[in-house]
Amino acid sequence: MNFSKTVASRRALGGRHIGFMTLLALTMTVLCSQLSAGQNVSMPDSLASKVDSVAMQVLRKTGTPSASLAVVRHDRIVYAQAYGSARLDPSMPAKPDMRYAIGSISKQFAAASILLLEQEGKLTLSDPISKWLPDLTQANDVTVREILSHTSGYQDFWPQDYVPPMMLKPMPPQEILDRWAKKPLDFEPGTRWQYSNTNFVIAARIVEKITHESFYKFLHDNILKPLGLSSAVNFDEGKLTKADPAGYTEYGLGPLRVAPEEGAGWMAGAGELAMTAGDLAKWDISLIDESLLSPNSYKQLETEVLLKNGVGTHYGLGVSVGMMDNHRLISHSGEVSGFTAYNMVFPDDSAAVVVLTNQDASSAAGAIGTRIARLLFKTQDSETAMRTAQAREIFAGLQKGTIDRSLFTSDANFYFSEQALKDFESSLGPLGTPKEFVQTGEQLRGGMLERSFRVAFQNRTLRVWTYQMPDGKLEQYQVAPQPMN
Repeated sequence: MNFSKTVASRRALGGRHIGFMTLLALTMTVLCSQLSAGQNVSMPDSLASKVDSVAMQVLRKTGTPSASLAVVRHDRIVYAQAYGSARLDPSMPAKPDMRYAIGSISKQFAAASILLLEQEGKLTLSDPISKWLPDLTQANDVTVREILSHTSGYQDFWPQDYVPPMMLKPMPPQEILDRWAKKPLDFEPGTRWQYSNTNFVIAARIVEKITHESFYKFLHDNILKPLGLSSAVNFDEGKLTKADPAGYTEYGLGPLRVAPEEGAGWMAGAGELAMTAGDLAKWDISLIDESLLSPNSYKQLETEVLLKNGVGTHYGLGVSVGMMDNHRLISHSGEVSGFTAYNMVFPDDSAAVVVLTNQDASSAAGAIGTRIARLLFKTQDSETAMRTAQAREIFAGLQKGTIDRSLFTSDANFYFSEQALKDFESSLGPLGTPKEFVQTGEQLRGGMLERSFRVAFQNRTLRVWTYQMPDGKLEQYQVAPQPMN
């Protein structure tokens, strides 16, 4: 469904009223799901409690039946939780191991499939799509990059915020293209940005033309399986089971109703995936670590595509590209009948937030995701301040030839020999008090957390970098001149 149907813009957060008994049932199902999932010790209890509070508040205010979420920090899933009711009649509590449809978040998987084929030399992003689908409108003028970035001009086959009668029946992807991708373009390729599900049906067909196998088989064998996304299924071919959440819809401010299901074929390439929040978080970690594609492919995926007049689109290849509170954000919403989802990846911060819900036209996923992300950065910023203060204090001690050995591992204390401390004192002491001491980076290294800092003086700038063990002690504290740019 249309990316413009973002969960934040579909409806105000107020939603519909939930009565006392419904709220009580919601609270009980939250407790059940917490017992099922268990509290992850990698996230501080205080932060986990705040995440739980955010999720429950938003579900209560919007009336959305359930949410399943996963939080990534420092390249690891540190929290996975589910709240509310996966099914209302009969009642079934949501659990973290349940699969939700992720809708248009599937598009980035299609884009990654294309990029894998580019790495193998089987296409380039600048190729015209006429190489594989010559019968489509202006196929000689539209490039692979333009279909992946929604700048092709092909008309969207599903702009509605509901399921039209035609979509209740199966339709082969090729027939979708025959009906919508052979119409006149809505605009000349590369001159405008307009979200269109049709683009990604084209992308899936290109994969099939090149590989001579189904799009989903290629996706499964080359992306889902290697990354261990074992819960992922193609619900476009086989519907979710009774063990999975039911999808719900709402007419006006009326009661929740079981949502109709799209016919087979419509979602191929554009929104066919369902999986757990935890497995989507594994995909996010692969984006952060750049573990599946080449560095250049990730750059292509996450770089904002410009129109021919130079105007930015805030969109890469199957992903939205932007900033949130000065943090680089790669994101996408997703919606199909009965489900909405929101996926936020902060590659430079090694963080991600996944929220999946089982009601369409709901603002819950976006509201929960955004509020949790801000909680993470608020906590992260306080940790950054604390660690920066500690690093600065250690630096000041080294300027005097002393260290607090309780802060360091035995290896680091061995490194800080009597001679080393004398050299630190003689070389750093004359520099005086730094004018600036700021953290510039953070990443995992050898099972430790590496932090880097810039230390600026009047006439020179130094680099400090530390390795922190899981128990908080420092395995390393290094000082060197700042490299020249």
